Amino acid sequence: MMRTREELERLEFLTLAPYAMKSAESRGRQYPEPEAPYRTAFQRDRERVLHTTAFRRLQGKTQVFVVTEGDYYRTRITHTLEVAQIGRTVARALGANEDLVEGICLAHDLGHPPFGHSGERALNARMAAEGGFNHNRQSFRIITELERRYPDFPGLNLTHEFREGILKHNVEASGQSAPLDYWPELHGTLEAQIAAFVDELAYNAHDLDDGLRAGLVKEQEVKHLAWWRRASEAAGVSSNEQLTDVKRHRVIRRLINAVVTDLLSESTRRIQAMLKQRAGAAIADDVRRWPELLIGYPPETEQMNQELKSFLYERVYFHPRVLRMAEKAERVVGDLFEAYVQEPSLLSEGARQRLESAPLSRVVCDYIAGMTDRFALAEHARLCNPHERA
Repeated sequence: MMRTREELERLEFLTLAPYAMKSAESRGRQYPEPEAPYRTAFQRDRERVLHTTAFRRLQGKTQVFVVTEGDYYRTRITHTLEVAQIGRTVARALGANEDLVEGICLAHDLGHPPFGHSGERALNARMAAEGGFNHNRQSFRIITELERRYPDFPGLNLTHEFREGILKHNVEASGQSAPLDYWPELHGTLEAQIAAFVDELAYNAHDLDDGLRAGLVKEQEVKHLAWWRRASEAAGVSSNEQLTDVKRHRVIRRLINAVVTDLLSESTRRIQAMLKQRAGAAIADDVRRWPELLIGYPPETEQMNQELKSFLYERVYFHPRVLRMAEKAERVVGDLFEAYVQEPSLLSEGARQRLESAPLSRVVCDYIAGMTDRFALAEHARLCNPHERA
Protein backbone atom coordinates (compact mmCIF):
# COMPACT_ATOMS: atom_id res chain seq x y z
CA MET A 1 0.00 0.00 0.00
CA MET A 2 1.36 3.40 -0.99
CA ARG A 3 2.30 5.77 1.81
CA THR A 4 1.02 9.27 1.17
CA ARG A 5 2.95 12.44 1.93
CA GLU A 6 0.71 13.07 4.91
CA GLU A 7 1.53 9.63 6.32
CA LEU A 8 5.26 10.20 5.78
CA GLU A 9 4.93 13.52 7.60
CA ARG A 10 3.21 11.78 10.53
CA LEU A 11 6.07 9.26 10.63
CA GLU A 12 8.54 12.12 10.97
CA PHE A 13 6.70 13.39 14.04
CA LEU A 14 6.73 9.88 15.51
CA THR A 15 10.35 8.97 14.76
CA LEU A 16 12.42 12.16 14.64
CA ALA A 17 13.69 14.03 17.68
CA PRO A 18 11.53 16.94 18.88
CA TYR A 19 14.25 19.43 17.91
CA ALA A 20 14.53 18.06 14.35
CA MET A 21 13.12 19.98 11.40
CA LYS A 22 9.88 18.35 10.22
CA SER A 23 8.73 18.62 6.61
CA ALA A 24 5.20 19.56 7.66
CA GLU A 25 6.59 22.50 9.70
CA SER A 26 8.50 24.02 6.79
CA ARG A 27 7.97 27.71 6.15
CA GLY A 28 7.29 26.70 2.58
CA ARG A 29 8.51 27.64 -0.85
CA GLN A 30 9.09 31.08 -2.33
CA TYR A 31 6.60 30.40 -5.13
CA PRO A 32 3.45 28.48 -4.13
CA GLU A 33 2.99 25.11 -5.81
CA PRO A 34 1.16 21.91 -4.82
CA GLU A 35 3.27 19.39 -2.92
CA ALA A 36 3.86 15.84 -4.16
CA PRO A 37 1.31 13.18 -3.16
CA TYR A 38 3.90 10.60 -1.96
CA ARG A 39 7.07 12.62 -1.18
CA THR A 40 7.76 15.03 1.65
CA ALA A 41 8.87 18.56 0.84
CA PHE A 42 12.48 17.82 1.83
CA GLN A 43 12.55 14.62 -0.25
CA ARG A 44 11.43 16.67 -3.21
CA ASP A 45 14.08 19.32 -2.55
CA ARG A 46 16.82 16.70 -2.49
CA GLU A 47 15.65 15.14 -5.73
CA ARG A 48 15.40 18.49 -7.49
CA VAL A 49 19.08 19.08 -6.70
CA LEU A 50 20.06 15.67 -8.10
CA HIS A 51 18.52 16.49 -11.48
CA THR A 52 20.24 19.86 -11.95
CA THR A 53 22.84 20.65 -14.57
CA ALA A 54 25.01 22.13 -11.81
CA PHE A 55 25.07 18.82 -9.93
CA ARG A 56 26.09 16.82 -13.02
CA ARG A 57 28.92 19.27 -13.71
CA LEU A 58 30.48 18.51 -10.32
CA GLN A 59 31.88 15.29 -11.79
CA GLY A 60 34.28 17.41 -13.86
CA LYS A 61 35.36 19.90 -11.18
CA THR A 62 38.46 19.89 -9.00
CA GLN A 63 38.51 18.88 -5.35
CA VAL A 64 42.29 19.20 -4.84
CA PHE A 65 43.71 17.71 -8.04
CA VAL A 66 42.57 18.99 -11.44
CA VAL A 67 40.59 16.23 -13.14
CA THR A 68 43.14 15.90 -15.94
CA GLU A 69 45.75 14.68 -13.41
CA GLY A 70 44.20 11.23 -12.92
CA ASP A 71 41.02 9.22 -12.56
CA TYR A 72 41.60 8.05 -8.99
CA TYR A 73 41.55 11.36 -7.12
CA ARG A 74 38.38 12.77 -5.68
CA THR A 75 36.40 15.23 -7.74
CA ARG A 76 33.84 17.67 -6.44
CA ILE A 77 31.04 15.14 -7.03
CA THR A 78 32.72 12.23 -5.21
CA HIS A 79 33.46 14.56 -2.30
CA THR A 80 29.80 15.65 -2.32
CA LEU A 81 28.54 12.06 -2.25
CA GLU A 82 30.90 11.19 0.62
CA VAL A 83 29.66 14.21 2.58
CA ALA A 84 26.04 13.15 1.99
CA GLN A 85 26.74 9.62 3.22
CA ILE A 86 28.40 10.79 6.43
CA GLY A 87 25.65 13.39 6.88
CA ARG A 88 22.93 10.74 6.76
CA THR A 89 24.79 8.66 9.35
CA VAL A 90 25.07 11.58 11.77
CA ALA A 91 21.49 12.71 11.15
CA ARG A 92 20.07 9.26 11.82
CA ALA A 93 22.09 8.86 15.01
CA LEU A 94 20.89 12.23 16.36
CA GLY A 95 17.26 11.89 15.27
CA ALA A 96 17.56 14.73 12.75
CA ASN A 97 15.83 14.89 9.36
CA GLU A 98 17.97 12.77 7.03
CA ASP A 99 16.32 14.06 3.84
CA LEU A 100 17.08 17.68 4.70
CA VAL A 101 20.66 16.90 5.76
CA GLU A 102 21.34 14.87 2.63
CA GLY A 103 19.83 17.51 0.38
CA ILE A 104 21.95 20.31 1.84
CA CYS A 105 25.04 18.11 1.57
CA LEU A 106 24.31 17.35 -2.10
CA ALA A 107 23.83 21.06 -2.90
CA HIS A 108 26.55 22.61 -0.76
CA ASP A 109 29.21 22.76 -3.51
CA LEU A 110 27.03 23.46 -6.56
CA GLY A 111 28.55 26.94 -6.79
CA HIS A 112 32.18 25.84 -6.99
CA PRO A 113 33.88 27.05 -10.19
CA PRO A 114 36.38 24.98 -12.18
CA PHE A 115 39.74 24.32 -10.49
CA GLY A 116 38.32 24.53 -6.96
CA HIS A 117 39.53 27.34 -4.72
CA SER A 118 42.01 28.53 -7.36
CA GLY A 119 39.14 29.31 -9.69
CA GLU A 120 37.26 30.90 -6.82
CA ARG A 121 40.17 33.24 -6.03
CA ALA A 122 40.45 34.29 -9.67
CA LEU A 123 36.74 35.10 -9.95
CA ASN A 124 36.66 36.83 -6.58
CA ALA A 125 39.50 39.16 -7.64
CA ARG A 126 37.74 40.10 -10.88
CA MET A 127 34.38 40.62 -9.19
CA ALA A 128 35.77 42.67 -6.27
CA ALA A 129 33.96 45.83 -7.36
CA GLU A 130 30.64 43.97 -7.41
CA GLY A 131 30.81 42.15 -4.11
CA GLY A 132 33.30 39.45 -5.08
CA PHE A 133 32.65 35.78 -5.66
CA ASN A 134 32.01 33.13 -3.02
CA HIS A 135 31.05 29.54 -3.82
CA ASN A 136 28.52 29.36 -0.95
CA ARG A 137 26.67 32.42 -2.22
CA GLN A 138 26.94 31.03 -5.76
CA SER A 139 25.32 27.78 -4.63
CA PHE A 140 22.44 29.84 -3.26
CA ARG A 141 22.15 31.77 -6.54
CA ILE A 142 22.07 28.50 -8.48
CA ILE A 143 19.18 27.05 -6.51
CA THR A 144 17.21 30.32 -6.40
CA GLU A 145 17.97 31.91 -9.76
CA LEU A 146 20.38 30.34 -12.24
CA GLU A 147 18.95 26.85 -12.74
CA ARG A 148 16.09 27.23 -15.21
CA ARG A 149 14.03 24.04 -15.23
CA TYR A 150 10.49 25.26 -14.57
CA PRO A 151 8.30 27.67 -16.54
CA ASP A 152 6.69 29.34 -13.53
CA PHE A 153 9.72 30.41 -11.48
CA PRO A 154 13.51 30.80 -11.58
CA GLY A 155 15.72 28.37 -9.69
CA LEU A 156 14.44 25.23 -8.02
CA ASN A 157 11.88 26.77 -5.64
CA LEU A 158 13.23 24.82 -2.67
CA THR A 159 11.91 25.12 0.86
CA HIS A 160 12.98 27.95 3.16
CA GLU A 161 14.89 25.56 5.43
CA PHE A 162 16.87 24.15 2.51
CA ARG A 163 17.83 27.63 1.30
CA GLU A 164 18.75 28.62 4.85
CA GLY A 165 20.94 25.54 5.13
CA ILE A 166 22.92 26.53 2.04
CA LEU A 167 23.40 30.10 3.29
CA LYS A 168 24.55 28.90 6.71
CA HIS A 169 26.82 26.20 5.41
CA ASN A 170 29.89 27.49 7.20
CA VAL A 171 31.06 26.33 10.61
CA GLU A 172 32.84 29.58 11.49
CA ALA A 173 30.44 32.19 10.09
CA SER A 174 27.22 30.25 10.85
CA GLY A 175 25.18 32.42 8.48
CA GLN A 176 26.37 35.88 9.52
CA SER A 177 26.25 37.08 5.89
CA ALA A 178 22.79 35.62 5.20
CA PRO A 179 20.01 37.96 4.02
CA LEU A 180 17.65 39.25 6.71
CA ASP A 181 14.87 36.81 5.73
CA TYR A 182 17.15 33.97 6.89
CA TRP A 183 17.96 35.35 10.36
CA PRO A 184 21.73 36.02 10.04
CA GLU A 185 21.94 36.51 13.81
CA LEU A 186 20.76 32.94 14.47
CA HIS A 187 22.36 29.56 13.92
CA GLY A 188 21.07 27.20 11.27
CA THR A 189 18.81 24.25 11.99
CA LEU A 190 20.40 21.14 13.45
CA GLU A 191 20.37 19.72 9.92
CA ALA A 192 22.29 22.71 8.53
CA GLN A 193 24.84 22.42 11.33
CA ILE A 194 25.34 18.71 10.63
CA ALA A 195 25.92 19.40 6.92
CA ALA A 196 28.55 22.05 7.69
CA PHE A 197 30.52 19.85 10.07
CA VAL A 198 30.48 16.67 7.99
CA ASP A 199 31.71 18.62 4.96
CA GLU A 200 34.83 19.67 6.89
CA LEU A 201 35.20 16.18 8.34
CA ALA A 202 35.07 14.57 4.88
CA TYR A 203 37.51 16.85 3.13
CA ASN A 204 40.05 16.67 5.96
CA ALA A 205 40.14 12.87 5.82
CA HIS A 206 39.85 12.46 2.07
CA ASP A 207 42.30 15.21 1.11
CA LEU A 208 44.81 13.48 3.37
CA ASP A 209 44.02 10.18 1.62
CA ASP A 210 44.49 11.73 -1.84
CA GLY A 211 47.67 13.51 -0.72
CA LEU A 212 49.16 10.19 0.36
CA ARG A 213 48.01 8.43 -2.82
CA ALA A 214 49.56 11.19 -4.97
CA GLY A 215 52.85 11.07 -3.11
CA LEU A 216 52.60 14.70 -1.95
CA VAL A 217 52.65 13.44 1.63
CA LYS A 218 55.10 10.77 2.71
CA GLU A 219 54.24 8.00 5.14
CA GLN A 220 56.77 9.17 7.73
CA GLU A 221 55.32 12.71 7.66
CA VAL A 222 51.87 11.72 8.91
CA LYS A 223 53.02 9.59 11.83
CA HIS A 224 53.35 12.56 14.15
CA LEU A 225 49.70 13.58 13.63
CA ALA A 226 47.53 12.81 16.66
CA TRP A 227 44.65 11.71 14.42
CA TRP A 228 46.88 9.41 12.40
CA ARG A 229 48.31 7.76 15.51
CA ARG A 230 44.84 7.21 16.97
CA ALA A 231 43.42 5.85 13.71
CA SER A 232 46.45 3.63 13.04
CA GLU A 233 46.17 2.08 16.48
CA ALA A 234 42.44 1.44 15.95
CA ALA A 235 43.19 -0.09 12.54
CA GLY A 236 45.92 -2.32 13.94
CA VAL A 237 48.55 -0.75 11.66
CA SER A 238 51.97 -0.43 13.28
CA SER A 239 54.10 2.65 12.60
CA ASN A 240 56.86 0.26 11.52
CA GLU A 241 54.78 -1.32 8.75
CA GLN A 242 54.87 -0.21 5.14
CA LEU A 243 51.70 1.70 4.31
CA THR A 244 50.08 -0.29 1.48
CA ASP A 245 46.93 0.93 -0.25
CA VAL A 246 44.76 -1.45 1.78
CA LYS A 247 46.31 -0.32 5.06
CA ARG A 248 45.94 3.34 4.11
CA HIS A 249 42.25 2.82 3.36
CA ARG A 250 41.84 1.05 6.70
CA VAL A 251 43.46 3.91 8.62
CA ILE A 252 41.39 6.57 6.81
CA ARG A 253 38.19 4.62 7.60
CA ARG A 254 39.14 4.43 11.27
CA LEU A 255 39.95 8.15 11.26
CA ILE A 256 36.52 9.04 9.89
CA ASN A 257 34.82 6.67 12.31
CA ALA A 258 36.67 8.20 15.28
CA VAL A 259 35.85 11.78 14.25
CA VAL A 260 32.17 10.91 13.73
CA THR A 261 32.05 9.15 17.10
CA ASP A 262 33.51 12.20 18.86
CA LEU A 263 31.15 14.51 16.96
CA LEU A 264 28.13 12.44 18.03
CA SER A 265 29.29 12.24 21.64
CA GLU A 266 29.84 15.99 22.04
CA SER A 267 26.73 16.93 20.07
CA THR A 268 24.63 14.61 22.24
CA ARG A 269 26.04 16.26 25.36
CA ARG A 270 25.11 19.73 24.06
CA ILE A 271 21.64 18.62 22.96
CA GLN A 272 20.96 17.05 26.35
CA ALA A 273 21.98 20.31 28.05
CA MET A 274 19.48 22.19 25.88
CA LEU A 275 16.73 19.66 26.56
CA LYS A 276 17.36 19.85 30.28
CA GLN A 277 16.99 23.62 30.26
CA ARG A 278 13.92 23.41 28.04
CA ALA A 279 12.37 20.62 30.15
CA GLY A 280 12.52 18.30 27.13
CA ALA A 281 10.26 20.52 25.03
CA ALA A 282 12.85 21.87 22.58
CA ILE A 283 11.81 22.47 18.98
CA ALA A 284 13.69 23.38 15.79
CA ASP A 285 13.57 27.11 16.50
CA ASP A 286 15.25 26.51 19.88
CA VAL A 287 18.21 25.06 17.99
CA ARG A 288 18.53 28.29 16.01
CA ARG A 289 18.39 30.45 19.12
CA TRP A 290 20.64 28.34 21.36
CA PRO A 291 23.75 30.35 22.44
CA GLU A 292 26.19 27.85 20.91
CA LEU A 293 26.16 25.45 18.01
CA LEU A 294 24.65 22.14 19.06
CA ILE A 295 26.85 20.22 16.65
CA GLY A 296 30.54 20.23 17.51
CA TYR A 297 33.61 18.45 18.84
CA PRO A 298 35.07 18.10 22.32
CA PRO A 299 38.13 20.36 22.82
CA GLU A 300 40.68 17.57 22.35
CA THR A 301 39.14 16.51 19.04
CA GLU A 302 38.96 20.10 17.84
CA GLN A 303 42.66 20.50 18.62
CA MET A 304 43.46 17.34 16.65
CA ASN A 305 41.37 18.61 13.73
CA GLN A 306 43.22 21.92 13.71
CA GLU A 307 46.53 20.07 13.66
CA LEU A 308 45.36 18.02 10.67
CA LYS A 309 44.07 21.10 8.82
CA SER A 310 47.36 22.94 9.36
CA PHE A 311 49.24 19.91 8.07
CA LEU A 312 47.07 19.73 4.95
CA TYR A 313 47.60 23.41 4.18
CA GLU A 314 51.35 23.09 4.58
CA ARG A 315 51.92 19.73 2.87
CA VAL A 316 49.06 19.35 0.39
CA TYR A 317 47.31 22.60 -0.53
CA PHE A 318 50.61 24.53 -0.66
CA HIS A 319 52.68 21.73 -2.15
CA PRO A 320 54.67 23.01 -5.18
CA ARG A 321 52.86 20.58 -7.50
CA VAL A 322 49.45 21.83 -6.35
CA LEU A 323 50.56 25.47 -6.39
CA ARG A 324 51.87 25.20 -9.94
CA MET A 325 48.53 23.87 -11.12
CA ALA A 326 46.70 26.49 -9.03
CA GLU A 327 48.70 29.30 -10.64
CA LYS A 328 47.90 27.91 -14.09
CA ALA A 329 44.22 27.55 -13.15
CA GLU A 330 43.98 31.15 -11.95
CA ARG A 331 45.58 32.32 -15.18
CA VAL A 332 43.13 30.27 -17.27
CA VAL A 333 40.10 31.65 -15.41
CA GLY A 334 41.47 35.20 -15.56
CA ASP A 335 42.16 34.98 -19.30
CA LEU A 336 38.67 33.61 -19.96
CA PHE A 337 37.07 36.39 -17.91
CA GLU A 338 38.93 39.10 -19.82
CA ALA A 339 38.20 37.50 -23.20
CA TYR A 340 34.44 37.31 -22.58
CA VAL A 341 34.22 40.83 -21.15
CA GLN A 342 36.05 42.24 -24.17
CA GLU A 343 34.00 40.22 -26.64
CA PRO A 344 30.61 39.08 -25.22
CA SER A 345 29.72 37.40 -28.51
CA LEU A 346 32.08 34.60 -27.45
CA LEU A 347 29.65 33.61 -24.70
CA SER A 348 27.15 30.79 -25.21
CA GLU A 349 23.73 31.69 -26.55
CA GLY A 350 22.10 31.10 -23.17
CA ALA A 351 24.60 33.39 -21.43
CA ARG A 352 24.14 36.11 -24.06
CA GLN A 353 20.38 36.08 -23.45
CA ARG A 354 20.99 36.91 -19.79
CA LEU A 355 22.75 40.13 -20.79
CA GLU A 356 19.31 41.71 -21.20
CA SER A 357 18.71 41.50 -17.44
CA ALA A 358 22.14 41.21 -15.75
CA PRO A 359 25.47 43.10 -15.88
CA LEU A 360 28.08 41.73 -18.28
CA SER A 361 30.63 40.94 -15.56
CA ARG A 362 28.09 38.92 -13.55
CA VAL A 363 26.97 36.98 -16.61
CA VAL A 364 30.60 36.21 -17.46
CA CYS A 365 31.30 35.18 -13.86
CA ASP A 366 28.29 32.84 -13.79
CA TYR A 367 29.23 31.34 -17.14
CA ILE A 368 32.80 30.56 -16.08
CA ALA A 369 31.71 29.32 -12.65
CA GLY A 370 29.53 26.72 -14.36
CA MET A 371 32.37 25.27 -16.41
CA THR A 372 34.09 21.96 -15.73
CA ASP A 373 37.89 21.84 -15.61
CA ARG A 374 38.15 20.22 -19.03
CA PHE A 375 35.75 22.64 -20.70
CA ALA A 376 37.60 25.64 -19.23
CA LEU A 377 40.95 24.31 -20.45
CA ALA A 378 39.55 23.58 -23.92
CA GLU A 379 37.86 26.98 -24.13
CA HIS A 380 41.06 28.69 -23.01
CA ALA A 381 43.04 26.87 -25.71
CA ARG A 382 40.42 27.82 -28.32
CA LEU A 383 40.28 31.50 -27.37
CA CYS A 384 43.82 32.20 -26.23
CA ASN A 385 46.03 29.83 -28.24
CA PRO A 386 46.56 31.10 -31.82
CA HIS A 387 47.56 27.60 -32.96
CA GLU A 388 44.34 25.98 -31.70
CA ARG A 389 41.51 25.47 -34.16
CA ALA A 390 38.40 27.45 -33.34
